[in-house]
Amino acid sequence: MRKDYSRHKKIFLVIPVFNEVRIIKEVIAEIKKAGYYHLVIVDDGSKDGTYQAIEGIPCVTALRHKFNCGKGASVKTGIEAALMLGADIIVTLDGDGQHDPLDIKKLICPIERDNFDVVLGSRLINPKGMPKSRLLFNKFGNFYTWVMYGLKVNDSQSGFRAYSRPIASRINPQANRYDFDSEIIKEISFRELRFKEVPIKVRYTKYSMGKQQKQGLKNGVKTALRILWNVID
Repeated sequence: MRKDYSRHKKIFLVIPVFNEVRIIKEVIAEIKKAGYYHLVIVDDGSKDGTYQAIEGIPCVTALRHKFNCGKGASVKTGIEAALMLGADIIVTLDGDGQHDPLDIKKLICPIERDNFDVVLGSRLINPKGMPKSRLLFNKFGNFYTWVMYGLKVNDSQSGFRAYSRPIASRINPQANRYDFDSEIIKEISFRELRFKEVPIKVRYTKYSMGKQQKQGLKNGVKTALRILWNVID
């Protein structure tokens, strides 16, 4: 008998992907093995056949942006679709295999048990194995987000998060790219949402570390400038 953690509440996983044809089927299989069977995967204009690889897979709602619109835009598309499909709790995670599906339960439990609005997966609560460059980058991101939005969190750049249905319906981040993750912190702060951080494991593989679209120095500077512009605009 298969485990199905989405039997009592509809747990939907929203996964933005861009050129992940090499690994996305493995990611889907691992998520199903962990007991989750409602997946919304948003292909953000991939050129490598990612959409064709996921189209028609059982338990997967495959959506596609014709052009690359950014990670934030893909997450927003996925959340909107999950709400239309009746999601009670929405979990967002990356499509490159960095996130461990066994951690999903950690994110959804505080919402189910204690009625938290948002749960943030944090790599920095226990950063063992995290590359020093990523550790420094994320600490700077935390400091910068705190200065901009007035809320201290352990990992402002994590994309592994869970939202209750009422909050997923209410939040309205405008960011379409990597600044989306920081803008969620703004929403939490300005709306005074109940949130909790939980430790997550991140698997830094040669594949995931080599992804050009991942948040590096260049994208980090662009993200910081976009956040600053949105604050002063």
